[in-house]
Amino acid sequence: MDTIIRFFQDGGIFMYPIAVILVVGLSIAIERLMSIASARRKNRTAFEEMLPMIQRKDYKAALNYASQSDSDIANIFGAGISRMPSSTRREDVEYAMEEGLMETLPKLEKRTPYIATLANISTLMGLLGTIIGLIAAFTAVATAAPSEKATLLSQSISVAMNTTAFGLISAIPLLLAHTVLQSRTAEIVDSLEMAGVKFLNLITERKAPAQTQTAAPKVAK
Repeated sequence: MDTIIRFFQDGGIFMYPIAVILVVGLSIAIERLMSIASARRKNRTAFEEMLPMIQRKDYKAALNYASQSDSDIANIFGAGISRMPSSTRREDVEYAMEEGLMETLPKLEKRTPYIATLANISTLMGLLGTIIGLIAAFTAVATAAPSEKATLLSQSISVAMNTTAFGLISAIPLLLAHTVLQSRTAEIVDSLEMAGVKFLNLITERKAPAQTQTAAPKVAK
């Protein structure tokens, strides 16, 4: 602990903004991870509860459930069911569901790009602190005694490098968190798209029996 405190204190004033960036970035990452995990649970529950309604063609109950649910998949299914009374064409229903998916994406990706930006800022702040520290070190060495220049320069460079090290220490976990969030967001989007295809297949199947019944008398004649 003493080593960490000394490392932080020796880095100079730029260590403090880098620490703030790290705390803000990790806070955003934790909030987004919790939000995405909650969205996955809600989507799974909504899909399991709405699927039997759609399979038995109880679209009114499914629409009522969608209007009361705050899950993404319920909103997408609700958009498709709402379009069915005006048009039963698969393409029209699919367009309505795509519109619902487009409304969902910004919520899933909310604040995630900030994490990558903060990681880059953290790295740049570390480099800036090092450069300013080196400038101050060479300025101090220029007025020092010849016998002290080598020792003073090595100590000053060591202190200046602390900001670069801390900037990288902050950037690495933020970049990892950004990658994980992007991966999990992509998984949710893929699951929503697969659920949408399943929904479209189910509502398309309801036309098949009627078409078969109308076609059967023609074959008999």
